[in-house]
Amino acid sequence: MTVLLLILASAALSGMILILLSNLAAFPGLRDCNAAGIAASVSVLVPARNEAAVIGATVRSILQQSYPCWELLILDDGSEDGTERAALDASGNDNRLRIFRGGPIPGGWLGKSWACHQLAGEASGEILIFADADVRWHNRALAALLCELDRSGADMLAVMPSQKTVSWPERLCVPLMAFAIHAYLPAVAVHRTSFPLLAAANGQCIALRRTAYDRLGGHASVRDNILDDIGLARRAKRAGLPLRMAEANGLITCRMYRDWRTVREGFAKNILAGFGGTAGLLAATVFHWVVFLVPWGLLIVGFSGTAVPWHPYWALLLVCAGIFVRALTAWRTGQRAGDAPLLPVAVLLMTAIAAQSLWWHWRFGGPLWKGRRAVS
Repeated sequence: MTVLLLILASAALSGMILILLSNLAAFPGLRDCNAAGIAASVSVLVPARNEAAVIGATVRSILQQSYPCWELLILDDGSEDGTERAALDASGNDNRLRIFRGGPIPGGWLGKSWACHQLAGEASGEILIFADADVRWHNRALAALLCELDRSGADMLAVMPSQKTVSWPERLCVPLMAFAIHAYLPAVAVHRTSFPLLAAANGQCIALRRTAYDRLGGHASVRDNILDDIGLARRAKRAGLPLRMAEANGLITCRMYRDWRTVREGFAKNILAGFGGTAGLLAATVFHWVVFLVPWGLLIVGFSGTAVPWHPYWALLLVCAGIFVRALTAWRTGQRAGDAPLLPVAVLLMTAIAAQSLWWHWRFGGPLWKGRRAVS
């Protein structure tokens, strides 16, 4: 059994390293540019629910964009904390900003999809950019995004914002998003194949050409999908529309969570759907234990005395491989590579998050988020 576990972990880590190395060469990133020659009108669309603490800084960062032809629309989704006032105060009455309140959520819709649907209905831009309320924009970020959209020929561009982390729960868990993208998903396959499962997006920042968005059926087509971002990406691939990914390279940033409670609840909201249900989540948890925890256990046991002396050295190689993948994905995405040896702790925290998600599913029928059920 021990040898079988070591073989499985070895195969998995070898695959991750190969995918990661290919992504270092093929995964594009936003680059500073002046977007000269691009004259498309742009609508930046921000759904906001109880975001008073962060919306002001977001509005100010968007209003400072160097690209000239854009509008900012914010939908106040039933906020109870003064989100609308905070946004207006930050804008200085800039007429490029419009704020309106969302209507009641219809049956069969999830809150964010409904908010994005309403925003798209109000937008006038040829390019729609859906962004979260806690995303910050460098003053040349919009121009860089448009340059990449133009260069890549994408109809849908999934931008991966650079994640800011401060507390230990953030530092341990948030970088695993980049780990999953860069070590599990080859960009070449995402960009060059039509297989829908090879699709990715981050709802913090997605750009679509208006013609493509309408052809996909907009957010109405993913109205009941808690992973609306990935749902749109998969629909784009099925429709034969070019889907591209790009790292933000510090031009677009986000601090998703602040502490263990928000990390746990934020990831638990999506993780069950992300792995396709209970069976998939349990299988993924076991897989990550085998790949990232078992080698550490065998290493400790092996060097304390074992009947097969070469096991601990094999385990040591796998431990180093796991740290290497975690460190390299962190380096590529502007995270702390020095946190990589703590990957086993992160796996244990993600196990607790998986347990939270399963508890919500069994007890409430779905996740809870911002004071309401995240599923209808």
